Amino acid sequence: MSQLTTHILDTTKGRPATDVTVVLYTPLPGDGWLEMTRGVTNQDGRVPDLLSPTMRLPVGPYKLKFFTQEYFERTNATTFYPYVEIVFTVSDGSHYHVPLLLNAYGYSTYRGS
Repeated sequence: MSQLTTHILDTTKGRPATDVTVVLYTPLPGDGWLEMTRGVTNQDGRVPDLLSPTMRLPVGPYKLKFFTQEYFERTNATTFYPYVEIVFTVSDGSHYHVPLLLNAYGYSTYRGS
């Protein structure tokens, strides 16, 4: 299993958000970010293989960017958020699950299991 997993639930529809591009970034010196990998949510709204099963992230900050605009356009919905960025910290080699609960005018996240 990937050390980092994520999923998106469209809370308006009560269903997974499918075919959403998700990008993982690592920080660059200064204020920039470097893309590490990307994936697309599956039929269950999950990206289970963002990292290879043997890869471990070094301790430090990371950012997940969810490209939500395209999802809302496909579902004929207007959104206030063209993308969502979640910055989080990896503190050890354990599993990290970062879910996104999403609707057209709001979102929330938490550290899942």
